[in-house]
This record gives sequence, structure tokens and C-alpha cells, in this order.
Amino acid sequence: MKPAEDSNNPECANVTVRLPDTVSDLAKRETNAQATGAWGTPVAVLLTCGVEVPGPTTLPCVSINDVDWIEDDSQAPLYRYTTYGRTPAVEVVIDSEAVSGTTTLVDLGPAVSVLPKTSQCIDITDVFKN
Repeated sequence: MKPAEDSNNPECANVTVRLPDTVSDLAKRETNAQATGAWGTPVAVLLTCGVEVPGPTTLPCVSINDVDWIEDDSQAPLYRYTTYGRTPAVEVVIDSEAVSGTTTLVDLGPAVSVLPKTSQCIDITDVFKN
């Protein structure tokens, strides 16, 4: 794995020390890059803290236990989820043939939720409400 550009951000340390020993019943593995995590043999879940903070997007945004995630399925069955409205941003890549995306994000939520929340996803209908 390679560290993200902002992996030295102290907030990433707050995330990595809270990463769970298991995600979706998969054991945590050692990684060779700062502010990263990996689970499964073979690896089915990869986490990287300090990725570029996403701006507005047309990709779907899901909220799971008060953490908003932008979902990118362009490489399915690998799904890429990036936190929205938290700085620094966290990216999680999930092999959907090996593990449930929702369960994985639930399991990682407590670690990621320590990041400062600066905004949240909105639905298109929220834009047009009076």
C-alpha cells in the first residue's frame, strides 16, 4: 500500500489507533504504509486515511451511522467509498464478492467518526425545499 498525501495529518493517527481487529469477520493485517488498514486473506478491505477531500459530486452518497460515504462502483465488484464532509478524508476499497459493503462501513464507522465533521451529504430534494 502507499500512504495518502495527507497521511501525516494527526487526525489520521486518531483513526488508525481505533481501527478494529476485525471487519466483516475478516482479521486485520499488517500494512506497510502510514495511516492505512487492511483486512482479510486475501485482502478484501483496504483503508487509507489522508486522501483528497472530495468536493460536490453526482456519485451516490450514503449515510451509515452518521458517517457519509461517497460510493464509486466504476470498478465493480470493487467498490470505493470515500468519506464526505470529514477532514482528512478516508477511502475504503471493498471487494464486494468477498464481503458486505454495508457491514464493512458499519464496522469502520466508530474509527472514522472521530474525524471532524464539516458538512454532510444532501439529497437533490433538499436543494429545492423552501
